[in-house]
Amino acid sequence: MPKVYSGDLTKLFDISGKKAVIVGGAGGFGEKIAEAYAANGVDVCISSRKEDKLIEAENKIKASAAPGVKVIHYACDATDEDAIIAFRDFAVSEAGLGGCDILVNAQGYNKKMWSWEIDTKVWKGMLDTNVTSMMYTCKYFGNWMKDHNLDAGETTVPQSEFESGKANPNKGYGKIINFGSVRSIRAVSNGGNGNVPYNTTKGAVEMLTKAFAADLRPNIQVNAIGPTITYTPMMVGLLPPDETTRNNIAAALPAQRIGYEIDVVGPAIFLASAASDMVTASTIYPDGGLVATS
Repeated sequence: MPKVYSGDLTKLFDISGKKAVIVGGAGGFGEKIAEAYAANGVDVCISSRKEDKLIEAENKIKASAAPGVKVIHYACDATDEDAIIAFRDFAVSEAGLGGCDILVNAQGYNKKMWSWEIDTKVWKGMLDTNVTSMMYTCKYFGNWMKDHNLDAGETTVPQSEFESGKANPNKGYGKIINFGSVRSIRAVSNGGNGNVPYNTTKGAVEMLTKAFAADLRPNIQVNAIGPTITYTPMMVGLLPPDETTRNNIAAALPAQRIGYEIDVVGPAIFLASAASDMVTASTIYPDGGLVATS
């Protein structure tokens, strides 16, 4: 049966005791969310390609983690399907987290190329990183949650008994949070600024999120967060160093500023909690009002 929250109302946003896998967790949005989850009592496993960056992020996350919280890392190329299977198997093992309740997909990158100069190799790389890797993680972690996160008394239908052409019949629960962008549904005006590849991949994330929400129903909620231009480490040097000057870029928005990493943390906690159990196939835009007013 679909789950409906009937517990303590003071615990509606409580995520303590959960286990979260965060892809792209060694910087920017992923690291900030991992830090917030760990501070709120969630065991976290962060992943990205570079071991040195993961170790640095892990130490930072541990410094603000609640007592007893487990913080670990796993170096992995998310565009490699076999690597994602191995990552899932580690994450849900006792050596890892011992399970997975929350999956955050914060991986991705942007290479600006005007249409006349689109490099096909880079285009395919952006599709692999920004879209295909999310399909892999949603497929393998999402179906693991469906098969294993069952209430007492429920039994797992083994995959050998699945019917071809039909959805996974198990009713396990979980939360999946994908990172899209305001560029998932809004192209850049005044010429596009070389964002054809980025807009295309983020538009795909929007629909991938909706489609997985329909596929993994009813107890796995799949949603996206779509930030506006945000001052992450990747943007240092690309955006003005002065805060006032940076915020003037977005002076026309209702919020009158650009985004900061902390702006995605509230939505990420909400979407990981029981408070969002009726929210699925949706995108939350911490965008200062850009989508609504542009």
